[in-house]
Amino acid sequence: MIRSILLSWLKHIFMALPAGAAAGTASAVFLFSLEAVTQQQMQHRWLLWLLPLGGAFVSYIYIVYGKETLRGNNLVMEQVHTGNGSVPLRMAPLVLFGTLVTHLLGGSAGREGTAVQMSGSLSSSIGKLFKLNHWDRRVLVLCGIGAGFSSVFGTPLAGTLFALEASARRNMRYEALIPCLIASYTGHFVTLAWGARHSHYEMGAVPALHPAVLLKVAAAAVAFGLAAMLFVRLTGSLKKLFARGLKNPALRSFVGGLLIIALVCAIGSRDYLGLGLPLMEQAFHEAVSPIVFLLKTLFTSVTLGSGFLGGEVTPLFVIGSTLGSALSSYLSLSAPFLAALGLASVFGAASKTPLACTVLGLELFGVHGAFYLLIACFISALVSGRTGIYDSHIRTYVPKR
Repeated sequence: MIRSILLSWLKHIFMALPAGAAAGTASAVFLFSLEAVTQQQMQHRWLLWLLPLGGAFVSYIYIVYGKETLRGNNLVMEQVHTGNGSVPLRMAPLVLFGTLVTHLLGGSAGREGTAVQMSGSLSSSIGKLFKLNHWDRRVLVLCGIGAGFSSVFGTPLAGTLFALEASARRNMRYEALIPCLIASYTGHFVTLAWGARHSHYEMGAVPALHPAVLLKVAAAAVAFGLAAMLFVRLTGSLKKLFARGLKNPALRSFVGGLLIIALVCAIGSRDYLGLGLPLMEQAFHEAVSPIVFLLKTLFTSVTLGSGFLGGEVTPLFVIGSTLGSALSSYLSLSAPFLAALGLASVFGAASKTPLACTVLGLELFGVHGAFYLLIACFISALVSGRTGIYDSHIRTYVPKR
């Protein structure tokens, strides 16, 4: 019995290495490509006018070749915690191509979804190549999720916990912990070895522990939870509205592209296109207007709701950091401090992974704000309700109502 368990662990650890290496390499290719297309989009402003056609073309490609890969992250996560279906290899090039088109032409989306789907697809294919059994393939896909997340953001511990918290059933978490940790660190270091670099922001001075500060952080956390709820519900509602009104996915993306162009023309700014990293950088330097997080929410929800490819995480980082920065003027706390709390909390609330996002905050900003990060992430997750950005997510900590 002990020998069998030991051999199983050794097998998972051994298989975690190629899964992590594949994820790290794929993420490096993606990050370099994403930087290139973002530069092109900024230099050639006319590309925005091609967004409707680009979205329609990608949707058509998915209709013809994608099939079940249209379910994106949910397909990967469902493979882990139920074992239903499989994650086809074609998901990796399709989601890479689709996401790059979205960013090249100005859609407002993120990058985590692409990294997770590519890594999950590659890990699943590695499992098939080595003829692993049903359970081992599920563990390997879980390793791919953690490695994809950690390599694209540079947060291996958070990537491990994100995979376990978002994707694995309770009885699977213990067995997959060490392999997932190894895969996440492998993916992270492989990405760095390829020369990819990650953005870094400073939380600044952390206020001393005091009841008044705790109350202010709790109030901010409630706002973060409501912002996450707004994003989840708006994106979900737009997906349903587009699906109900426009049966053809290509037509949905075409109309969504037109709406993004109309929004840009209406507000007279292109700041809300793409990842939105300049907005986040500004949030960590000065207090921004409350309208910033609302507009980024609207742009991203329209982009993803109409069927464009891309992730939710980086836009949620931007939404959270800009909201926190805006609240600094009302709560008399520093903008970088609240921006850091908002970055971790809004994503944690929207993804229902508060523990992983607490650790993400520690990896990004250091341990000096640990207690405030913990409070903000868990309060915001509770306030945001039961619905999250991942339909297949198994919720184990949200109380029933």
